[in-house]
Amino acid sequence: MLEPSPKQNLSTCLTERSINYKKAEKELFHQKIWVAGIDEVGRGALAGPVYAGASILDFNKLDALKKNERSLIRDSKTLSHAQRQKAVCLIETIALDHSVAHASSLEIETLGIVGATFLAMHRALEKLSHAFHVLFIDGKFPLPEFHGEQKAIIGGDNATYSIAAASILAKEARDAFMREQSSLYPHYHFHANVGYGTRQHLDAISEQGACPLHRKNFSPFTGAQNSLFGD
Repeated sequence: MLEPSPKQNLSTCLTERSINYKKAEKELFHQKIWVAGIDEVGRGALAGPVYAGASILDFNKLDALKKNERSLIRDSKTLSHAQRQKAVCLIETIALDHSVAHASSLEIETLGIVGATFLAMHRALEKLSHAFHVLFIDGKFPLPEFHGEQKAIIGGDNATYSIAAASILAKEARDAFMREQSSLYPHYHFHANVGYGTRQHLDAISEQGACPLHRKNFSPFTGAQNSLFGD
């Protein structure tokens, strides 16, 4: 739920000079300016939905975590599965609100990966019930058709806790979904590759062809993938 933001306070915290975003999001929180972080997972996979996670963190609770616990709230790609599972439990404890949403393989084929990723992000934001005033989004580009204050942050899943938490939620949800699909489509080893183009996965595609989860507008089914995001 988006609310108007006090622009003067935001401009003070989000100046372009050497921004420390972790410090900025904490300062905003203590001024009762809620930050929602959002990130995508699965953009580069050959099969399965693209997921988006969103989080609004309570920074008092975050600061109360032990140092080794707080260190788990970082880029989901740097965490093991066991670490991500622990991080999800921590995020659920310290978040004012959080959500996960996705866009399907069919929507990826229809809209393209960029359009489908943005659709998943909008869906995740729509599921938030807690108010927020500004959106931190991972990557170079702002979220289209988002009518509020936002900041696109390259490497945001390392630079901010809000985006890091969103990336962890999205990755755990997507990986769990793809592991479940492995029992339906065992030839493709989704339990191991979660839809990404490993050699084993590519060999299975060569032998079996595509299944309904595969993105037919992606290589190796067609030309090169459309790349916009940073991972």
